[in-house]
Amino acid sequence: MSDFKRILAVDYGDVRTGLALSDALGMMAGGIGTVKAKGMHELCDIVTDHAVKNKVGKIIIGDPVNMNGTRGPRSEKAHLFADFLREKTDIPVELYDERCSTMVAHTYLNATNTHGKKRKDVVDTLSAQIILQDYLDSLKNKGGIP
Repeated sequence: MSDFKRILAVDYGDVRTGLALSDALGMMAGGIGTVKAKGMHELCDIVTDHAVKNKVGKIIIGDPVNMNGTRGPRSEKAHLFADFLREKTDIPVELYDERCSTMVAHTYLNATNTHGKKRKDVVDTLSAQIILQDYLDSLKNKGGIP
């Protein structure tokens, strides 16, 4: 049995933030919900609580890097949020390039004919799940998960 610890992924947003959690083997990502918080500090508390409750070994934050590889305002906010989290917890926090994750989430939702309020409620969670699954797959490709 592997000593892999679960990973929590965060798709940071100003209004809504999506969360996803890996399974115990580090093979699959599952969305666990979208949260609304009044500012970064409250969101840090919520994310930290989820991390402790689920005994995660790492927190991944999606970094919305521009298509040309530069960092824009959204990426800067993700980095700031990561810094807040690092101050709040001893759990390692890593930024992960999430170019196109929201676009892929919208493509999935279009394919499943999900519209309106339902779409708004799930797009951030689905984006976090896509970020985490991509991260887990990258670990497998590097031989990082048995």
